[in-house]
Amino acid sequence: MTGHWLDVIGMGADGPAGLSAECRALIAESRLVVGGARHLDLVADLVTGETVAWSAPIRGTLDRLMQQRGHPPAVVLASGDPLWFGVGRLLLEHFRAAELRFHPHIGAFQLAAARLAWPLADIACLSLHGRGLDRLTRHLAHGRRLLVLTSDGEAPARIGHRLTAAGFGRTTMLVLENLGAADESIVSFRANEATHRRFGDLNTLALLLEADDPASETASRSLVPGLADTAFLNDGQLTKREIRAITLARLAPRPGQHLWDIGAGSGSIAIEWLLAGAATPDQPTTAVAQEAAAERVAVIIENAHRLGVPELRVLEGRAPATLPDGPAPDAVFIGGGVGTPGLIEDCLKQLRPGGRLVVNAVTLGGEARLLDLQRRHGGDLSRLAVSRAEPIGRTTGWKSMAPVTQWVLTKGREE
Repeated sequence: MTGHWLDVIGMGADGPAGLSAECRALIAESRLVVGGARHLDLVADLVTGETVAWSAPIRGTLDRLMQQRGHPPAVVLASGDPLWFGVGRLLLEHFRAAELRFHPHIGAFQLAAARLAWPLADIACLSLHGRGLDRLTRHLAHGRRLLVLTSDGEAPARIGHRLTAAGFGRTTMLVLENLGAADESIVSFRANEATHRRFGDLNTLALLLEADDPASETASRSLVPGLADTAFLNDGQLTKREIRAITLARLAPRPGQHLWDIGAGSGSIAIEWLLAGAATPDQPTTAVAQEAAAERVAVIIENAHRLGVPELRVLEGRAPATLPDGPAPDAVFIGGGVGTPGLIEDCLKQLRPGGRLVVNAVTLGGEARLLDLQRRHGGDLSRLAVSRAEPIGRTTGWKSMAPVTQWVLTKGREE
């Protein structure tokens, strides 16, 4: 079977009443209907074929769908738009696009925006369904509006507690229950008023973010790299804010690209790469932070969770004996171990054509190594010097930070 045989039908809380005549007919004529238990209950009066609820693990249900090839027709039921934080992405990972036909329904985000009169193009939309609340942290900024898909009826209270702990206790939370159904409702309260009250499992959360202190570093987090040094737990192995911002600019994070952060220290480069990468669900920006010291590995993991990028992969090991496995990197940063024999050459070999290699050195030996590499391979060589104003007695003076020599190379296809 090479052509279309599987219809993916989005539904609302009103069930078959909200579906077109075509979609109702597809469900009625299908030999196999797959969906969540709630979806299957809603269409029970239409179905004449076999029904299968999504299993845990999901692999078993996918295998059953694959067995249906050659025995059409089949239907998968989904909530709202299957291709927006829905099952569509999963299906496209296992089936050819030509096998599928999608029938989107108005989704929770569209319904919530309509009820609140929020222009959807101006709102950040994210899903915490089945995901840790740490992912919320990266979106916290005073004055921002968010629409959030939640996991269950207890999620609003958990999110309220998380916002309060992060300094956003004044945030207005609106819980929109059963959107599209006859009993839909909207409940509003402050994050610092969140209780253990349980809402309906079918809920969407709208957030009007308001920081307790709008002038704080947390409240005014920039959309460009350069978090305060104090944002990271560290033992001194930290790429300082100004150098970090320049380094990230040269690494040039892009949606869907992959970074190696070698000798990661506190993980600041990898973390800000993920924060700046503007990832989308179908193009996740990814990173591996490699660090030899076990105690620093623990710090990197802690920083990643505190700053909202729990997806950061952290690898304990000493390069180049142990380099990350998996996909080849689109960018590599080396902040330590510049003098380690073979390290830079091995990383350059693994880098994708067109990828960026950025190496920082603070010692004379490291600088000499970068001078030699620049002579042999080309690229850009810069010396970065930063001074910060600090108190000197009763007055203020400049305190210079250690200068950093930075080598940047874009890999050609012949290398």
